Amino acid sequence: MWDNAALLRSIANGLFGFSVCAVLYGSVRYVTHLPGLFPLHSVRLMDAPQRVDQADVLEVVRNDVKGNFFTVDIGQLRQSLEKVPWVRGVDIRREFPSRLEVQLDEHQALARWNNSALVNSQGEVFAAESKQALPEFTGPDGSAAEVTQYYTQFEQQLAGLNLQVKEIVLTPRHAWQLHLSNGMVLELGREDMQQRLERFVKVYPHSLAAIQSRVKYVDLRYRNGFAVSALGKQG
Repeated sequence: MWDNAALLRSIANGLFGFSVCAVLYGSVRYVTHLPGLFPLHSVRLMDAPQRVDQADVLEVVRNDVKGNFFTVDIGQLRQSLEKVPWVRGVDIRREFPSRLEVQLDEHQALARWNNSALVNSQGEVFAAESKQALPEFTGPDGSAAEVTQYYTQFEQQLAGLNLQVKEIVLTPRHAWQLHLSNGMVLELGREDMQQRLERFVKVYPHSLAAIQSRVKYVDLRYRNGFAVSALGKQG
């Protein structure tokens, strides 16, 4: 090996090149970490938030934006912003030489969840306050996505009757119950829910619509029909 001049030259050139790269890397890292260089001058929201409180965003920025353009911890800032109410996701990018651009993805509230939180149109549960008139979802932990999916389907089935779902209850035994905008409660059971609701939709205009103000409860769990609980006539 030691009498192979070409090989020795290749090794020497490789070591020299590595040394140059190491020196350059160290120099660049040293310069970019100097506190006085490349200071951050602004953090810009790409779009004006609709539900997120800008004061909450400003507080996070003040607490988490430390260092310069290169050393600011983008991951930490993202995690902190994702804890702000109504924030579903955050995208942050550097705009050279002195600015961060922040894009917030906000939750779209679909319903209230178990009287303690909200659920969005993707079926994700999140904590926030809302004064909107929203339907109520009740179900076991982890079932919000399933309830959301069926809610959309039930709403589509009822649209022709001009009825809306005001509340869905999914029991621990996986039985479904709907509370409608006309005051009726529909018992769908644990299987064939959409088929049972379709049967209700077909017969409703010809039977229950005329007495809907008196109908309190409709049990659709029967194979070939349904049972109705109605209020008595007022004399």
